[in-house]
Amino acid sequence: MAETERTRTRERGPLPGALYETFLKRLADFHDRQQAGKVHIKKSDVIVQMSRQSHAEYFLATDSLPTVLQDWRVFISNIRKQSGKHRHQGGLIIFVLEGSGWTICDGERHDWSKGDLILLPIKPGGVEHQHFNHEGVTTKWIAFIYLPQWQESASELVQLEVLQDYQKKFGNQI
Repeated sequence: MAETERTRTRERGPLPGALYETFLKRLADFHDRQQAGKVHIKKSDVIVQMSRQSHAEYFLATDSLPTVLQDWRVFISNIRKQSGKHRHQGGLIIFVLEGSGWTICDGERHDWSKGDLILLPIKPGGVEHQHFNHEGVTTKWIAFIYLPQWQESASELVQLEVLQDYQKKFGNQI
């Protein structure tokens, strides 16, 4: 009689297409990134882009950069004259790094300058807002978004007016 060798494993690998198995894999990957992800974001890691809303420097913006904090979005907005205008449920913290200007939030003007903190309230139906620069030189502020809160507030994002520079560059492609 021929001998057979058997190997036992306690856990089988994920079954193809099994949603629960896929969830377990994503959860394990998330925990691995929490333990081994970057704790220092260098200037060379920053993604600089113009969007419909602003000229921005994205420090934490995508899942492509494995960091220990995966639930945050952090970016610097460079307000050259004014931002685009959009609406979402709020929940942003904005700290003014340079310059001064104002934000129109649901039709009300709020002036700010270097060192100020701007808080966009969480509201059903969203907060319509746009940012403007006083001085004619680029104003910079940094925004912090905590994604679990953003997602739980059923946040939508509706662009109401496009950044003028973006309109000039991509006008008929929008």
